[in-house]
Amino acid sequence: MADQYGRAPGPAAGSTAGSASGSAPGSPAGSAAGSPAGSAGTPTPPGAGQVADRAGDTGNAAVRTPGVRNGTDAATAAAAEAAAAEAAAAVAELRAEVARLDDAWRRALADLDNLRKRTAREIEQRRAEERARVAAEWLPVIDNLDLALQHAGDADGALTEGVRAVRDQAIAVLARLGFPRRDDLGAKFDPARHEAVATVADPGAPAGTVVRVVRPGYGDGEHQLRPAAVVVAAPPTPPTGSD
Repeated sequence: MADQYGRAPGPAAGSTAGSASGSAPGSPAGSAAGSPAGSAGTPTPPGAGQVADRAGDTGNAAVRTPGVRNGTDAATAAAAEAAAAEAAAAVAELRAEVARLDDAWRRALADLDNLRKRTAREIEQRRAEERARVAAEWLPVIDNLDLALQHAGDADGALTEGVRAVRDQAIAVLARLGFPRRDDLGAKFDPARHEAVATVADPGAPAGTVVRVVRPGYGDGEHQLRPAAVVVAAPPTPPTGSD
C-alpha cells in the first residue's frame, strides 16, 4: 500500500530487523540490540566492561598496597615532627626573649631606685649645706650681741632688754635650723666639741674640765656648726720637796 506521498513500502525493513532479532535471541547482535548502547545505535566494543573493571581493581590494589601506605604514613609523621620541632624552637626563642626583657626590666628598676636614693641623698646634703651656710652667717651677729650684753653688765633698761630679746630670737632661729646652742660650762673637755684657748689652775674644778666659755658652740655631732672656745682647768702642780 502506497503512503501519502505515493511511495510503496520497501522490502520489509521491519521484518528484517524482527527476523534478525528473532532468529538469534542469544546472539551478540540480539544482546546488543537489547542493551542501552544498542538502543542508542552505537555498539559497545566487546570486553570494554571487563577492561574498566580490571583498571579499577588495579587502582584499588595500588591503594591497598602496604608499601604505599607505609610510605605515606612515614612522610606524614616526618612532616609532623618537623612542625613540632619548629614550634618548640619558636617557643624556646620567645621564652629566651621574655627572660631577657624581664632581666632588663629588673635592672632598669634597680637603676631607677638607686638613682632615686642617690638623688634624695644629694638633695638632703645640699639642703644641710645650705642651712649650715645660712646659719654660719648668723654667728657673728649673735657673738656681737653677746659682747653687747657683757658690756652692759647688770644694767637694767629697755635697751638692754631689747638687745637680749634680739639675741634670744637669733639663737632660736639657729635651733630651728638644727644648730642649738650648747652650754659646755663644767663639761669634760672634748677635742671634737671644744677648742681650748687657755688653761688655768682652778683648785675647785677637776682637771680637764671647762671652767669658762669664751665663745659658745652650736650644733652637735655631724651637725655641729662650730666648736666652743673654752678655758680648761689645768692639772694641779705637784708640790716641790725641800732638800
